[in-house]
Amino acid sequence: MGQDSYKVVEGGSVTTPKGFRAGGLHCGLKKTTRHDLGAIVCEVPAAAAGVYTTNIFQAAPLKVTRESIGSGGALRAVLVNSGNANACTGEQGEADAYEMRSRFAEAIGVSADHVAVASTGVIGENLKMDKVRAGIDGLPGKLDGGLVGAEDFCQAILTTDLVQKMVCVELELDGERVSVAGAAKGSGMIHPNMATMLGFVTTDAKIGSDALQTLLRQATDLTFNMITVDGDTSTNDMLVAMASGLAGNRELTPEHENWAAFAAALRYVCEVLAKAIARDGEGATKLVEVRVRGAQSDESAQAIAKTVIGSSLVKSAVFGADANWGRIIAAVGRAGQPVDPATVDIRIGDIVTLEQSRPVPFDEDAALEYLKGDTVVIRVDLNMAGGEATAWGCDLTYDYVRINAAYRT
Repeated sequence: MGQDSYKVVEGGSVTTPKGFRAGGLHCGLKKTTRHDLGAIVCEVPAAAAGVYTTNIFQAAPLKVTRESIGSGGALRAVLVNSGNANACTGEQGEADAYEMRSRFAEAIGVSADHVAVASTGVIGENLKMDKVRAGIDGLPGKLDGGLVGAEDFCQAILTTDLVQKMVCVELELDGERVSVAGAAKGSGMIHPNMATMLGFVTTDAKIGSDALQTLLRQATDLTFNMITVDGDTSTNDMLVAMASGLAGNRELTPEHENWAAFAAALRYVCEVLAKAIARDGEGATKLVEVRVRGAQSDESAQAIAKTVIGSSLVKSAVFGADANWGRIIAAVGRAGQPVDPATVDIRIGDIVTLEQSRPVPFDEDAALEYLKGDTVVIRVDLNMAGGEATAWGCDLTYDYVRINAAYRT
């Protein structure tokens, strides 16, 4: 069973896997009336795994979530607020995060160490706990096992995002239908090193916490850690996976004949969400994909792809529909990886601009027309060895500056 063994579930969501409900509501943390508090709840203890931002200044909810998952590798729920990051808020921020955990645990009748907490929004402001408490008390009544609950949850986790981000796939394991689904938020302050975002994966596959952690880390390295919007790594962001085990398959381990198939499905879910975050970058008009091949190793290719996708000059050229391959090769050369300066090929879409490190005449009008599209693919071939990688990002626009110049106001 290979990578084609899974199929996308149209209309699927984080509530499609057996055992999960979700919901959201507006509790007043945001100035708008859009939902700002949400949760995913599992009817049984779910095997859990997490990946976290590498920023030194980690927000209080991350400490709480690490503690919950680390206490036994199982979760019953994850509670999320937007509109306030609860980051750099000292002892009061920690106390508030722990109170959110314990209050929601009581509201749904589970142990506090079976609840994870996540927050996103403005840094350095204390939570309005009177509003949060009221929201938590009302949230159990909003939980739903269908698409409505999932969409309400997705709305509750957004900040500057323009669209909700959801995906679901299914595959057959041991004769049972298994679902893998995900939801995410992310638009700005996005750069590889986790990546910086909030992401939530649900599945009804039977798999242990350690095995799930292994697969989640592998998927993250190839997807969320390969996106960038602006080069900034947030204080808050995390990816949490929960597996209810209710599908009925034999427990997944590396020895299971369908281990690779499940890993491929999980990676696909993470890739779809990662690309959705890159496409929804603050002010973005284009999704940019950089494919590097011919590197000394996959890790070297990853570093080069991330350098190109993160270059402000490359991003600006894409926004301006300028086929300036010089900016691309300059980024390749400063990535700190082995590169033969005499063997590099560069293509923008299918248009060859550089071959064996020598300029190739090309149709500027055709390049301009291609770069006006909403997806731009840049291909770099180092022609050295077999290493390859793909990274995703977006263009850098006037609106990015406008959005972030007034983020708090």
